[in-house]
Amino acid sequence: MSLSLLLFYSFELFWYISIWGLGVGCLFCVLNILSFQFSFSMYNSFVSIDVMSVLLVLLSLWISLLMLLSSQLSVKMVDNYSSVFCVVILVLNLVLIVTFCVSSVNVFYFFFEASLIPTLMIILGWGYQPERLQAGMYMIIYTVAASLPLLFCLMWGSGVFNCYNMFVVFLVLKYKFWFLPYTWLFFILVVLLAFLVKLPMFLVHLWLPKAHVEAPVAGSMVLAAVLLKLGGYGVIRMYQFYGIQVFNMFLVVVFLSLWGGLLTSVICFRQIDFKSLIAYSSVGHMALMLLGIFSNTSWGWSGAVVVMISHGFCSSALFSLANFTYEKSYTRSLFVSKGLLIVIPFLSLWWFLFCVMNMAAPPSLNLVGELMIFPAVIFSSKYYIFPLLFMSFFATVYSMYLYSGVNHGGSPKFLSSFGNLKDVNVLVLFLHWIPANFLVMNSELVFWWL
Repeated sequence: MSLSLLLFYSFELFWYISIWGLGVGCLFCVLNILSFQFSFSMYNSFVSIDVMSVLLVLLSLWISLLMLLSSQLSVKMVDNYSSVFCVVILVLNLVLIVTFCVSSVNVFYFFFEASLIPTLMIILGWGYQPERLQAGMYMIIYTVAASLPLLFCLMWGSGVFNCYNMFVVFLVLKYKFWFLPYTWLFFILVVLLAFLVKLPMFLVHLWLPKAHVEAPVAGSMVLAAVLLKLGGYGVIRMYQFYGIQVFNMFLVVVFLSLWGGLLTSVICFRQIDFKSLIAYSSVGHMALMLLGIFSNTSWGWSGAVVVMISHGFCSSALFSLANFTYEKSYTRSLFVSKGLLIVIPFLSLWWFLFCVMNMAAPPSLNLVGELMIFPAVIFSSKYYIFPLLFMSFFATVYSMYLYSGVNHGGSPKFLSSFGNLKDVNVLVLFLHWIPANFLVMNSELVFWWL
């Protein structure tokens, strides 16, 4: 579908043709999910598709559509290379869909790393400040350097039987290294490191706030909503095919996830840039998702998938709101951008809806995911109770801090009069809010998959 949309590049209405094409693709995915017509797994030498893949493909299509809509005023209306921007988004969409559906480890690794190129083009080409060069360099060095050991490992595993199927390669890795003394350390540091950096896990997360702050609204949306999910998808696939049954092997990762989620929640209180605050909150949510994966239970895996989907919609919406607020106040500082509740209360309503969604309030998908992850992690060890409680408490506090910091207070004296939100901005926020709250009615699909 993405390739067919690229055929209309020479048309004057290429931007709107792409929007309609992505919208039709989203409609088909939603109809398949709601009607349970896609509640099966298909696995062969070419594709590996199950409910998790379909949900992530839906997320990729949906966020690509919203990226075009949210960039309408800043890219299309001012003719800031709008056709090239649209091509980059369609190519990124194609790369992501292939990554989520392919079964060959070589093709998976190629497209897994190829997703960095369109993202880097978006950050460098449509970013705001000169620091975007440093942010792009951070992102490339972190992700590529961490994924090179994974490439060597996959090449060695596929060369044993001259087979590139995911299941066979990971089965070879399992039985070749299972009886060696430090297998768990090899698995964590070599095989999982590429995905843990992409998540990102605490201690390898420094590239994410820099990339988010310097990226345009479309770059922040795709980084938070889809690219972070590549790491979670890779961890689930490798954990699924590797067949690890001993939870104690991953105490290092679990400890870093607990400590990192707690520490990044505290770091959010020290942020004065609300885009940086939202980026650090993404690190905390991904730490919670990683805990669900390594709980080695069906509830934990279900919660991890639900948190990935819900965080994709919620975080993308928060970055859209941050961009709309920046367009009104021309600042991202929480100390300066205040009083939106007085100036433009309709925008404050959307800030409230997505901040309460970020703190896992009902009826959002975030609540469903956390209600699945918390029992699974607590039943693994009783010592995880207090870190999880503090993570949940601090998530509520920094979400309230973000809302009150932007919307409460006196009206800024330096602001000139401006109108309300455009219709396309309201549509973007509405299309974020609808799936993040109404997909909860079909969350049993994830249970069926497990």
